[in-house]
Amino acid sequence: MPTYKRLDVEFTHGEGVWLYDTGARRYLDALAGIAVCGLGHAHPAVTRAIQAQAAQLLHTSNVYGITRQRELAERLAALSGMDNVFFGNSGAEANECAIKIARMYGHGRGVDRPSIVVMENSFHGRTLATLSATGSRKVQAGFEPLVSGFVRARYGDLDELQNIARNNTSIVAVLLEPIQGESGVRVAPAGYLEGVRELCDRNGWLMMLDEVQTGNGRTGRLFAFQHTPVVPDVLTTAKGLGNGVPIGACLAHGAAAGVFHAGNHGSTFGGNPLACAAALSVLATIVADDLCANAERMGARLMDGLRTRLAGLQGVVEVRGRGLMVGIELREPCTELMSAALARGLLINVTADSVIRLLPPLIIGAAEIDQIVATLGELIEAREHACANPG
Repeated sequence: MPTYKRLDVEFTHGEGVWLYDTGARRYLDALAGIAVCGLGHAHPAVTRAIQAQAAQLLHTSNVYGITRQRELAERLAALSGMDNVFFGNSGAEANECAIKIARMYGHGRGVDRPSIVVMENSFHGRTLATLSATGSRKVQAGFEPLVSGFVRARYGDLDELQNIARNNTSIVAVLLEPIQGESGVRVAPAGYLEGVRELCDRNGWLMMLDEVQTGNGRTGRLFAFQHTPVVPDVLTTAKGLGNGVPIGACLAHGAAAGVFHAGNHGSTFGGNPLACAAALSVLATIVADDLCANAERMGARLMDGLRTRLAGLQGVVEVRGRGLMVGIELREPCTELMSAALARGLLINVTADSVIRLLPPLIIGAAEIDQIVATLGELIEAREHACANPG
């Protein structure tokens, strides 16, 4: 189906932060499969783990015990401070699980029609329920009627959340991203997550964090909430967890961890031995190679470099982000910069029409960061000059 607007390039293989096309041309990957390939391409540890597991056992039903799944659940729980885990195949599936936990939690408290507070400009997936939770009319258009049970609030506005708490007794949970990725790399204001946590505690709501994009080291911590003292009740992750092998996880803590019982939820492929072996190797590598610290260092170098290089350009609104999740907001739509960067051997993404989104692998080094800054600086400067001197 024609669901993707593809660029005119096809890759044959990758190595580290580089991808190679059918003509053997090399590209610096500053997108990493939209935050998926955190360890870069063809990482030896992931390759070895996949090969070894494939030679033993690819899949068994969740009707049986799965050693790799149990090991991954214990590792994720230990690294995140959560209690238990459900495994699916994607971020959307992880968020569907979170939505179901919230509804069942609400029914358990005697709420007949439980509702979840979700944020404007959020993105939680493209299944019908996660699409309904998403705060983008552009993404939802044409798919009505949407799933009910969501109350929308402005991202970062604690006063509005408090007003919802005073006037809506059906609320049972809040679902939000620590950094809104699809809407333009928008970081939660300082103190916001702590304020949401306090509101949830006061009202008996579940605090549910969508870390599908921000998780697995992307922001300089294994999960973005770990920049704060907050611990959520429900945490979802996917993208970077398998470094390209599809896997998603919904983790629960405290009361949320006891909501589901046998038969309440399931997944045919979720948490199979192959996906879990890949994810175990990813987590082990992130920890052993201290890649969270590298993401923090290289992310600071990237943002500092871009702010310096782009200073004074009237078309640049802001450079923002955290770790290796960086957005450059321009005053005008700039989707054509994806093709322009591709022609220069650099892979980027433009989201929200006017924000260049950079999500390079966590293994990236200083030389490659400087190359991104130099290339984007030249492209954005040339674009501004062309706009100022049309014809």
